[in-house]
Amino acid sequence: MSEFILMCYEFFKAGLFAIGGGLATIPFLQEMANKYGWFTTNDLSTMIAVSESTPGPIGVNMATYIGNHMFGFVGGVMATLSLVTPSLIVICIVARVLKKFKDSALVKGIFAGLRPATVGLIFSSVLGIFISTLLNLQSYKDTNLLTHLFNIKELILFIILLIFYKWKNKLHPIFIILIAALCGIALGF
Repeated sequence: MSEFILMCYEFFKAGLFAIGGGLATIPFLQEMANKYGWFTTNDLSTMIAVSESTPGPIGVNMATYIGNHMFGFVGGVMATLSLVTPSLIVICIVARVLKKFKDSALVKGIFAGLRPATVGLIFSSVLGIFISTLLNLQSYKDTNLLTHLFNIKELILFIILLIFYKWKNKLHPIFIILIAALCGIALGF
């Protein structure tokens, strides 16, 4: 199978099973990074940061970026279409069926079961980003020294931004994003 078709297939699969929005696509992207080497986990962390701070759904932004990075403009368009097409199909089907069965106990049970699955996918994404950003597992494995376990600059920045956010919790989120971006640029992340 050509790599272009494989990319489209993987994004279609992510769009089909990533229930809960853009953050739920992150585990699928992590799997793509590990399985195919199309991008590194550091690239993924950067993509998440940029996608979170730009307009539009995070999953679509990342699919567009990866497709464009791999195959240019056409790759960006096809990766995006591959990601969103399953959702469009499922939503059209669900909208038709839901009108007929909206009071069904089975339908209510399915939606009740999807909520914790969505929370689990998002929590898995957050945990993966947290570990890849704040922990330096490779250096720790190589040296087995506790001092090499943490990415000190990233950890200090995380703590400072967390304290700042708690102290100024009425601050608009765009300012937090700008402050984090400026810190990242200044510290060379």
